[in-house]
Amino acid sequence: MTDDKELFSTGFSRRGFFTAAGAASAAAVLAGGTPASAAGNKTTLPSAVGDPLTTPIVNGLHLQFGDDASSEVVVSWHTLQPVKQARAMLGEIDGSYGRSQDAVETSYVDAKSGQRVYAYHAKLAELAPSHDYVYAAIHDGAQPEFGSFRTGPRGRGKFTFTSFGDQGTPTLGKKSGSTSGNQQWVNDNLGSPAAGDMPAGVERVQPLFHLFNGDLCYANISENRVRTWTDFWDNNSRSARHRPWMPAAGNHENELGNGPIGYAAYQTYFSVPPQPGQTDLTRGLWYSFTAGSVRVISLANDDVCYQDGGNSYVRGYSKGAQKAWLENELSAARSDKNIDWVVVCMHQVVISTAGSFNGADLGIRQEWVPLFDKYGVDLVVCGHEHHYERSHPIRGQQANATLTPIPADTRTDVIDTTKGTVHMVLGGGGTSVPSNQLFYNPPSCRVITSVGAPDPTTNKRPPVYVQEDAPWSAQRDAANSYGFAAFSVDPGTEPGGPTKMEVTYYNVTGPQGQLASFESFTLQRPRSDSHQQGGNGNKDRG
Repeated sequence: MTDDKELFSTGFSRRGFFTAAGAASAAAVLAGGTPASAAGNKTTLPSAVGDPLTTPIVNGLHLQFGDDASSEVVVSWHTLQPVKQARAMLGEIDGSYGRSQDAVETSYVDAKSGQRVYAYHAKLAELAPSHDYVYAAIHDGAQPEFGSFRTGPRGRGKFTFTSFGDQGTPTLGKKSGSTSGNQQWVNDNLGSPAAGDMPAGVERVQPLFHLFNGDLCYANISENRVRTWTDFWDNNSRSARHRPWMPAAGNHENELGNGPIGYAAYQTYFSVPPQPGQTDLTRGLWYSFTAGSVRVISLANDDVCYQDGGNSYVRGYSKGAQKAWLENELSAARSDKNIDWVVVCMHQVVISTAGSFNGADLGIRQEWVPLFDKYGVDLVVCGHEHHYERSHPIRGQQANATLTPIPADTRTDVIDTTKGTVHMVLGGGGTSVPSNQLFYNPPSCRVITSVGAPDPTTNKRPPVYVQEDAPWSAQRDAANSYGFAAFSVDPGTEPGGPTKMEVTYYNVTGPQGQLASFESFTLQRPRSDSHQQGGNGNKDRG
């Protein structure tokens, strides 16, 4: 194996990072670009070129945080052939080499094609907080692929994160059924050109991390599931190699035959913080991490939803383990004086005013909303409905068939989240079937309260709906189909004083991620510390 220090340094030099304009080059790296001087640099890498028949390139480079965003980042990529000496090389933005970390290999066999997919995950630990790093992913015989990231603050600090769901890919993966004689291709994963615009939009904001609220690429409905995942990563790696994209499993991550409950692809491509009590069946399907004073909890809704939305019906697969973990997690977060904000990321929704679409799911209202109320969850970000919508802060439920959420306040510009939880539907990530033209006027909601017997032809369980009024509806975007939300955390300055999240929902309007602001509002609450208790960062969480 070539000396990693030399390989790292030469690789960066080749890309023109060590030039007279070193500072500008470093800035270009951190912004996701490559300095213009790279084209004229003839330096070669001191690494043996692999056999092109057996040595794949580094594909789909992306990042995830560990449990503590201030000190842990996982570097991940994938291949369709096994490789040797997979590792991540870590360095500083001035090009100095730090250390290398071996990657762990995981794999799954796609049941539809028989193709085995390999993923490599290198966990970088003991990082410095609020620090910019450069890294490279490498395996024997391949060119190193470079990226950059910034760790989160240790303790209370300012940062921004973003969120959307329901993307698909902008690529054409299926031959059409055209009889014209001309070969044509179509998109068969509900993607659209807008799916290609989203990573560039996120990069304009340059968040610390991105929350991806499920239905990532819709591979379960595509002709070639492995190609669809490859296209997904090719599209999103231009952002996800520079900031962690933290996912939630949606119903379309359920792929028939890929593991006992269909999530093997999702569980292989991502390496999220492991949780107590998870098994091989449930690993990676729910997790949490801390960034500054924010605890993010990612859930897998199919465990509690009534809707039959995946390739197989898996309601109840955790046998209550996820719900028990969720309550323990919420209790711990609310007992931690270093945690001010509790944010839940999940796919299916508690609220929606779109007609003739999925609707809200009573299963979530029964199983999880009482816990959100009990422990004062501040914010829930979702997808599933392919539009933008948000609720008033809700707390409590009406004693009716749909457990209609009760709005605790109706102010829409500044929201006190101690009064209730704000739910945001952010399903405009690029899918070709938006739902923003389906809003009920006045606002109303269809709630799935149960399912019928499986259809003998499709084996799908039809949903049973009950319609309710929607007094909880606060804002929705009927004019634009695609966009994401950005959340800027201001921890405040005084123990026990106010902390805020400034929220902006952006419409994504063009092929280079052009943005237009649809609305902005403020979430606020008191900090969880006090003068007596003091604020000492995330030390208690390691």
